[in-house]
Amino acid sequence: MPPVPDRRTAGLDRAAVSAEMDQARDDFRRVAGHATRADLGRPSDGTRWTNRQLLFHMVLGYMVTRVLLVLVRLFGRLPDSASKAFARLLDSARRPFDLINYLGSRAGARIIPARCLARVLDRTIAALQQHLQRETGTALSRGMHYPASWDPFFAGYMTLADIYRYPTQHFRFHQRQLTLSPPRA
Repeated sequence: MPPVPDRRTAGLDRAAVSAEMDQARDDFRRVAGHATRADLGRPSDGTRWTNRQLLFHMVLGYMVTRVLLVLVRLFGRLPDSASKAFARLLDSARRPFDLINYLGSRAGARIIPARCLARVLDRTIAALQQHLQRETGTALSRGMHYPASWDPFFAGYMTLADIYRYPTQHFRFHQRQLTLSPPRA
């Protein structure tokens, strides 16, 4: 008898999630690859970052996801009250988080040159895709409470399956804020 799919992960199409990551990676390469120095230094739309800093932040969303997966794997095995308390603690530290998030992307854009970001994104997405393919249905259904005030794509409770969807949602949101010149024909 085949295993019964968990209702919380039944909608997770691993191939589709992986393909969305591939498309984001390809879009990043196309957009960042055609950006001029002037484009990179231009302010983005709706943030205090330049395009260069926002591109770094978009890659950072995928990098942070690897840490989020570890947190879900850990807290998903603990009593629900543990992740609830952790989420409340993090929610109470939202202001310092916002500042660290802002300054971190400014600093990261200086440390990792724009021309290297695509390679970092390639490696990070490849690792996420590899982990996604190895996850069991049980693991994908485990979850934890999250500080929903930290990010518009965080929910109060997220499963491992939700976390695999998160970085591309974050990427697409910020992609619309870039003010880069269209690639020349």
